[in-house]
Amino acid sequence: MSAAVRFGVNYTPSQGWFHHWLDFDLDAVRADLDSIAVLGLDHIRVFPLWPYFQPNRTLIRPRAVEQLVALADAAAERGLDVNVDGLQGHLSSFDFLPAWTRTWHRRNLFTDPEVVEGEAEYLRTLAAALADRPNFIGMTLGNEVNQFAAGPHPDPDRITPEQAGAWLGRLLTACAEGAPGKLHLHASYDAAWYQDDQPFTPEHSARLGAVTAVHSWVFNGTAQRHGRTGVATEHHAAYLIELAKAWADDPHRPVWLQEVGAPAPLIPAEHAAAFTEATVANALDCPDVWGVTWWCSHDVSRDLADFPELEYSLGLLTNDRQTKPAGETLARIVKEGRPQAPAARTTALVVDTVPGRSVCAPGGPVFEAFARLTADGVRPTTVLASRADDKEHLVARGISEVVTPGQAMA
Repeated sequence: MSAAVRFGVNYTPSQGWFHHWLDFDLDAVRADLDSIAVLGLDHIRVFPLWPYFQPNRTLIRPRAVEQLVALADAAAERGLDVNVDGLQGHLSSFDFLPAWTRTWHRRNLFTDPEVVEGEAEYLRTLAAALADRPNFIGMTLGNEVNQFAAGPHPDPDRITPEQAGAWLGRLLTACAEGAPGKLHLHASYDAAWYQDDQPFTPEHSARLGAVTAVHSWVFNGTAQRHGRTGVATEHHAAYLIELAKAWADDPHRPVWLQEVGAPAPLIPAEHAAAFTEATVANALDCPDVWGVTWWCSHDVSRDLADFPELEYSLGLLTNDRQTKPAGETLARIVKEGRPQAPAARTTALVVDTVPGRSVCAPGGPVFEAFARLTADGVRPTTVLASRADDKEHLVARGISEVVTPGQAMA
């Protein structure tokens, strides 16, 4: 893989948050994009809110689609490529589901034939509207849609892993129909890797779509257990990148660190820059990284109510577009660039999920063994137990040593 890595940010509008689609102001968007471009980033991830764009199953609002295209064109003027998340879905603790899927019209998001066809048409429409834009990277099906399929969501649409796979395949096909040849993918929050009963599986993440997306948040028990400067905390993103490779069939499948941020109070504001520095440096020490996309561009305004406290301070910039220390740090990293692609990680930690995926979660034997190896100066990756004796697979990945969690912790 080339040493070049994409650096970007998840675009959170400074005015009105994602509700800005209701009062779309292209001048305000341009000002936001100017402040992002100053950081030297090369792409943004954009979030149309699904109920605003498709308020009825057979109505995809043309004006909303035009506004999305206008945003993408404004980004192009500033040298920014655009990835679009379609099904929003879920953002910053709020669910945004259209009325035609809820209450009196309650239907399963993943299995109801009419709902799925409505979703497919929506994604196909957005992709087609942007297909001829050179700065359009491609579609992400939605933001962490797996959270709707199991607990701890208070009202999940429960499905089987087989149904999840069929849904992903159908919607990825719809994206490709709308914009052939673009980079289309799906994204799950870390329950796909850590939660035993989550129907969206590691296999889905690592084998479906053009790249594997991982979302790294250390409020998942990592920082609580290991502290803000703990090895496991500062290497959590790198761990997810390397964990994802265990399930990939392609030994060099790209992994996109699509979300990562510095959540207070576990990462206090005065330490956000140091956390950013360590997290990105450790992620860049992983081979086959497609890109790093920070969460998020601008702080949420205190004028908006009811967000979890941490959501108000995750931006690289304030909501009046002033660069924060973490933003300055990321800008410097981008300017310096990665001098060369990292060497292969030659030591692989065996992942046996027969007891359940929770062995990979914070506190689990795989997670803690990875942290121990890292603390000991090893640059570990992971391999499935079923592939640990597959010499051809190990050679293709550059692995020369295989260790179990027990051996790593001994």
